[in-house]
Amino acid sequence: MKDEIQEIIMAYNDVVRGIETKAQAHPEGRAYGGIVRAGKGKLVENIGKALIRIAWEELGQDPNRLNIFGRQFRIPIKMEYVKNLKNSEVREFIEQHIDDFNYPYKPDIAVSIDGNIVMIIECKTYTENAMLKRVLVDFTLLKSLYPNTKFILLQLESQLGGDYSLLRDISFGSPSTHTLLSYFDIDLHIITLLEGERKVDEPIHKPDFFKPLKRESLERTIKAIKEIFVEIKKEKGI
Repeated sequence: MKDEIQEIIMAYNDVVRGIETKAQAHPEGRAYGGIVRAGKGKLVENIGKALIRIAWEELGQDPNRLNIFGRQFRIPIKMEYVKNLKNSEVREFIEQHIDDFNYPYKPDIAVSIDGNIVMIIECKTYTENAMLKRVLVDFTLLKSLYPNTKFILLQLESQLGGDYSLLRDISFGSPSTHTLLSYFDIDLHIITLLEGERKVDEPIHKPDFFKPLKRESLERTIKAIKEIFVEIKKEKGI
C-alpha cells in the first residue's frame, strides 16, 4: 500500500526546494517573485485536494461520490438593491440587462458529494488579516447561494498572529482575526500546515529558512477534514 502522506511530503520538498533554482534559472523570463508565488500557490491547492480524497476514503466512503473541482460561481445582484436605486434610468437599465449583473468568484477548491456542493476551500501560501477580509467577503457572497456549505482556509504558513502557527488541535486564534470573524456570518475553519509564524524576510523557499512539512501536520489536517465530513453527514444526511 502506497504511503500517500509521504508522497505529499516528497512533492512539497521537491517544489519548495526547487523554486529557488527554477526562479534563478530564468532571469530574462518571468519575474522572480512570480515564479515563487506560482510554485507555492499551486502546491497548496494540490495538497488540499489530496488531503480531501484521503480523508473521504479513510471514512470508508465511495470515491465515486466525491468530486473535487474548480468552477466559477456567479453571484447575482440583489434585487432589493436594484429596486431601491434612486436614479430611475440606472434602475431601468439594470433591470433590462439583469442577467449581466453578477460578481464572478472562483474558489481554489469546491467539493461536492453526490452532486451537492458541501465544501469550499481557499488555499494560501500564507494569510494575514487584510487577505482574510477578502476571503471572508468572497465566502459571504457564496454563502448566499449555498447557505449550508462548509468553508475552509488552508494555508502553508500563518501571518494572522495568535497561535494559528502552533498547529494545535484547538487554536485560540488572535484578537484581530476573531474581531474580523465577528463581523461575518461564516463558520471558518482555519488550517495551517507549517509550524511557526511566517516572517517576511525569511521565505521558506530559501535554503536557510526552509520549513519541513511534517507527517503529524498532515495527519492532523486529515483528521480535521474528516470531522467536517462527519458534520456534513449529520446535517445533510449525505
